[in-house]
Amino acid sequence: MSPTHELRAGMVGMGMIFDETYRPFFEQAHSHGFYSPEYGACRVRLAAVASRTGTRAERYIEQAAGRLGPIASYTEPDAVGRLLEGTEVDFVCVATPDDRHFEAARQVLSAGKHLLVEKPSVLSLEQLDKLDRLARENKVLAKVVYHKLLDPDHKKLRTLVADGLLSHVNNGYCTLLEPKMISGSQFAQWIRGRNPGTYVAVHYIKLIDFTFGGRLETVTCTGQRGLVGPADGDTWDSTQLRLTYRYDDGRDATFDIHTSWVTPDNFPGYVEQEVQFRFDNGVWNGHSRKRGVECTIEGKTPYEIKISMNNHYNGTFIEPWGERSQRGYGIEVLERFAREVATVEFGGPREERAARLDRARRLTYNDISADRQTVAAVQAMETILARHAAGQPNGVVQVNHEAGGLALWLPGASEPEVLYAGRV
Repeated sequence: MSPTHELRAGMVGMGMIFDETYRPFFEQAHSHGFYSPEYGACRVRLAAVASRTGTRAERYIEQAAGRLGPIASYTEPDAVGRLLEGTEVDFVCVATPDDRHFEAARQVLSAGKHLLVEKPSVLSLEQLDKLDRLARENKVLAKVVYHKLLDPDHKKLRTLVADGLLSHVNNGYCTLLEPKMISGSQFAQWIRGRNPGTYVAVHYIKLIDFTFGGRLETVTCTGQRGLVGPADGDTWDSTQLRLTYRYDDGRDATFDIHTSWVTPDNFPGYVEQEVQFRFDNGVWNGHSRKRGVECTIEGKTPYEIKISMNNHYNGTFIEPWGERSQRGYGIEVLERFAREVATVEFGGPREERAARLDRARRLTYNDISADRQTVAAVQAMETILARHAAGQPNGVVQVNHEAGGLALWLPGASEPEVLYAGRV
């Protein structure tokens, strides 16, 4: 294909997420591109990467030689700043540990480049406000990767809710359990002082917020320690988060989200994902392993290859016509962002760019401006767990309390601690 347009991309972070989703996206978008009647044919070129040491980056650049064209590699100190100054890019993807998202995203938006950042976008509403303001001032997109919203099962759930076939959610339960190799090896360098709730519960926070709407009212959280860190430390093995929402008819619904990254490595699946939502007129049950397949290979499963595979998220295949491919909603969500950028930049006359940008910003499934209640829940959870680790457990955060947008109540306190003064 001879592309009419090209988008030049930067990548910040070269860890597991890059290899699983960004790598196949960039390779496919470079070799095959994509097409829309709005802007014609478009190809994406990975122009530069930024990472802490450059070890993985250099290894990948060597592997991709001759297939992707030249890729510049920048390492610390100031890898992101040097990428933005040294290489011309149209958008930048940020897939670093969650507590490093803000500074990289701030630099990208300040440079006037479109941004795609992994979930959670940031860890506080003040940070979110700053990024949203920068995106508006510099007239660029700031989007968040919530790939679970593109899971076919979750899309069907939202369709039934949107069409009124499932009416008024009453309560819900979500769980995501990951093997010890996640916390013990793949992410061992950055999990100190972190928790699996922020890492993966955020997917379900967004699913609940986006699918059912409503106004977040209260947040509580507890958890367990002692396996990936000291039993009295601030690194969490598992968390149990509870959110209560209020809806326009005055009714409440409460959702429990349980996450862990200390499941035994010989567990049959990569992850255990389960949801249940109860409605006035029905029940929705979803289970990632039960919907899939089971496979046993001597000497391979369940360590090198898992018995239960999620081929919907990310799978490698030999197509019936002989072509090898890698696809799934974890890759699809990245292409969707590139299509949104292409529409803004190439989808019509330059004088109409502002209108196209506004339409893209109104996509509430991924725009950073629609991430307020999700980030509010994350900030509340992080603070409650921090207080718990400091010897003050059982905190409750009220949202849009008269004292402030996020008001933390601790047992015995006569007044709340205001975590965020503005309205959520």
